[in-house]
Amino acid sequence: MSDKAFQFLSKLPPFSFLPEDELKKIAAELSLLHYPKDTILLIQGRSRLEHIYIIQKGAVEAYYKQGDKETQYEILSEGEILGGISVLLHDGIAVRMMKTKEDSDLYVLPKQKFLDVCARHGAFSDFFTDIFGKRMLDKSYAAIITETMQPKDEVPQLFYQPVENICTRDLVFCEPGMPIQEAALMMSRRRCSSILVKESEGDFVGIVTDSDLRRKVIGKGYDIQKPVSDIMSSPVNTVSARVPVFEALMVMMQKNLKHLAVAYADNRVIGMVTVSDLVSAQGQSPFFLIREINKAGEIEEIADIHTEVPRLIQSLIESGVKVINVARLISTISDTILHKLIGFAIDELGPPPVRFVFLILGSEGRREQTLKTDQDNAIIYEDIPHEFADSVKGYFLKLGEKVCTWLDQAGYTFCKGDVMAKNPKWCQPLSVWKTYFSTWVDTVEPEALLQSNIFFDFRGGYGDMDLVDHLRSHLFSSLAGRPNFFRYLTENSLNWKPPLGFFRNFLVESRGEHRDTFDIKSSMMIIVNFARIYALNNGIEETNTQERLNQLFLKKVLSWEDYNELEQSYNYLMQMRLVRQVSAIIRENGKPDNHINPKMLSHIEQTTLKEIFKRIEKFQEQMSGRFIGVAR
Repeated sequence: MSDKAFQFLSKLPPFSFLPEDELKKIAAELSLLHYPKDTILLIQGRSRLEHIYIIQKGAVEAYYKQGDKETQYEILSEGEILGGISVLLHDGIAVRMMKTKEDSDLYVLPKQKFLDVCARHGAFSDFFTDIFGKRMLDKSYAAIITETMQPKDEVPQLFYQPVENICTRDLVFCEPGMPIQEAALMMSRRRCSSILVKESEGDFVGIVTDSDLRRKVIGKGYDIQKPVSDIMSSPVNTVSARVPVFEALMVMMQKNLKHLAVAYADNRVIGMVTVSDLVSAQGQSPFFLIREINKAGEIEEIADIHTEVPRLIQSLIESGVKVINVARLISTISDTILHKLIGFAIDELGPPPVRFVFLILGSEGRREQTLKTDQDNAIIYEDIPHEFADSVKGYFLKLGEKVCTWLDQAGYTFCKGDVMAKNPKWCQPLSVWKTYFSTWVDTVEPEALLQSNIFFDFRGGYGDMDLVDHLRSHLFSSLAGRPNFFRYLTENSLNWKPPLGFFRNFLVESRGEHRDTFDIKSSMMIIVNFARIYALNNGIEETNTQERLNQLFLKKVLSWEDYNELEQSYNYLMQMRLVRQVSAIIRENGKPDNHINPKMLSHIEQTTLKEIFKRIEKFQEQMSGRFIGVAR
């Protein structure tokens, strides 16, 4: 299918803007799915996109809901792309309804691959931001989108912050008489895409961008010793520092600008903002850090970039961003680093001898990574003839050794239990992995499952995802008719207890480094275990805890009340956990930990935590009754 997909994409903007080798890689990752007429693809304000859709055949109706009113906007046909704007500019949440108008075939491209291409090809990402701007010129569209994108019950996010919060204040400028060549060299040295032109009296009179240099100088063979004033754009377009980012983006789209000066009321220019800045600065998107990681040429650069994550997380939390999005951002950054490091390793070792997948386990496998995490990973490779077994395994052990060592250097510490791809036990062909899971499922002792919990939260991090699909299919087929497996998983999960005493006081550690604190991760694991057990029991392949809970609600396994309680409890605990970790790193200059001192919490926070812990106990009893037959 990849050849057919390649031919299709090669004629379709913005894919047609990309180099041929890039396009072939994208085509190889596409899947073609069939959707019957009247299938709802996306729900406005609710659907979280994990893929970009491209209509190969058929038609899709795009419309908006305002209360009970539905407003049709357009009918999309062959070659139209769905979801790009939502992923880049709205945290992957659908900004409009999408429903098939007839039987349709759609290519789907993973969101991570789409973001990766956007990060490395400016013209590709600009295509989507430009479309957004053009649509925003339609006032009716703008009103609907503004309502859809306005965060509910949260501090205003990126689009509603003053533009001065995200503009670049390190202005680069020169005098009108400076030769074009010197101005271009200054831009190159400062690694910026524009330079302001300033008269000796102090006023900015023009701007020269990298686009001006390409079009007016290189394209026309213009004399580079001529003054920069000959090619500058004048006057300088400005926007008030106090306007929301959303309005600044509107100005740029209306005037077809890629650069916009930011000024105070007295017309004093204090900074510069670009379309790329607006997308990169969006806290819910890993866009900027991904771009820097992809540009990195060595492990030291990646390690430096990784140190920026805590402050980014602090900013997101203080801006009121939902914790599920913060955790996803951390996991996305980790995924990107993993991709880069595996690329380094393959460059050194040569191409892999057979198909393989680098497996991610535990919290990262659930996309719930925080700032305190170690490695949990493994390698699966395809089954091969016996005579090649040693050489193939040798290659992948070397790969695992390099990648795990580099991850440790980048800030992802070695797993204390040695569950890593560099361990020969966890670097095995698919048939061995199937045997592992069959053994765990058929075990007759609860203790035998204690160390295997993290393996049931697995996903592919790099490589051939068909191997992951085969293993997951084997797991679910093995679970059929295995009530003891769920009994033992439940018994193990009951070892986790909320830190509440008989009189509803907090139970804290009485000695040691973490005296007078409790471990908030332990309380969260009760919800994680609940979601895992019920998801496995109901054939749900999703590994993320909140997505598992959502699927359980949709399957009517959970009532709305139970789902909402679990969702809100998990969110609150995760937020408190992340705040604690950020505080340990930034304010205490220490290592992140999960220990909360209840005496440092407000009365409201203490009351909320106690209520959550009581509810968690209720769900433990419910799970015990369901899988053991006795409420404990």
